[in-house]
Amino acid sequence: MSSHIKEYTVAYVTSSRADYGIVRNYLKLLNNDSNINLSILVTGTHLSNDFNMSVNDIEKDNFKIALRVKYSINSFDTAAILKNMAICLEEFGSHFMKNKYDLLIVLGDRYEILMASIAAAMQGIKILHLHGGELTFGNYDEFIRHSITKMSKFHFTSTPEYQKRVIQLGENPKNVFYMGALGAENCLNINRDNVYDNILELSNKKYFVILFHPETLTNSNLKYQLSQLILALSQYSNKFDFVFIGSNADTNSNIIKETWIDYVKINKNTLYIENLNSDSFLYLIKNAQLLIGNSSSGIIEAPTLGTYTINIGERQNGRIRASSVLDTKCRSEDISKSISNALIMKEKRQTICNPYYKKNAAKNYYSKTKDILLLNCTNVKEFYDINI
Repeated sequence: MSSHIKEYTVAYVTSSRADYGIVRNYLKLLNNDSNINLSILVTGTHLSNDFNMSVNDIEKDNFKIALRVKYSINSFDTAAILKNMAICLEEFGSHFMKNKYDLLIVLGDRYEILMASIAAAMQGIKILHLHGGELTFGNYDEFIRHSITKMSKFHFTSTPEYQKRVIQLGENPKNVFYMGALGAENCLNINRDNVYDNILELSNKKYFVILFHPETLTNSNLKYQLSQLILALSQYSNKFDFVFIGSNADTNSNIIKETWIDYVKINKNTLYIENLNSDSFLYLIKNAQLLIGNSSSGIIEAPTLGTYTINIGERQNGRIRASSVLDTKCRSEDISKSISNALIMKEKRQTICNPYYKKNAAKNYYSKTKDILLLNCTNVKEFYDINI
């Protein structure tokens, strides 16, 4: 008599190419497991023509898309974002009322992910949160991330320090696992066949990549910040090309896009790229002289790629970083000095140790997820008190 093996229903919520690229290899392992029925719930910039409809990448990877939550990406003030959050809450709420997944996997700190987590928690669905415990003082992602932590039953953190912080938030240590960052490992497995032709061509040039996002919790003047960055870059325009990457869909991100497009129109040896698939993005950063801006990719992925980062302003304040990340205030003279110092450090070819890298991260994520599914535990949570 053969025993019946339970099929587990698992869903992952993705709102952009950024988070999808990070978890793609991990999701493939889950999807290839005959005992796991994996669904992808898609929202955010994936469904926007302005961001090249990156939902197509998910379809090409043969994942089952069980839900598409679309809203206006063309509004960039806080009021519009609140409306988008309401749409997400209603759509995810309706979906989870009809689909009782054994586990919902979410990554990070986007507002769309917060709404999906609230909807799942209200329906008693267990949540696995990736990248909890991290700090970004200059952005509203900060309080969103910790809110998602409190709704989640299980946690995969990227460093031991973040593991301790999740426990400090009252989470049971038995459910908090230090697993490393998937993004740091992805850098070692770039598929050149997936890299866009125009990105391959850039590898023959010396260029800076500029990736800048708004600081949504500070009083910084975004236009002033961009003007200071442009002033600093102008001192290197005779020696290096500049590749500008489009910002995410945060408050005032349209200002960044418009500024870069206008700059590229009147300056030679410059390029603006709205969006890239994961392999193209990582290949671009790997072959860059420097990554300049305030993106988490400069802190989590760039060190594994051997690329130095100029981290500007306060958006990433609080994150653990490698020695290859040079922090600077958003003043042209400070940015310029940091660029000069980074180029000197790069010439020394010193080994860069990435605190986010852990060997076999994707396989370990998959194995631990299987362990969680086999627990068959309730979704009841109690606040865990630490001894002070």
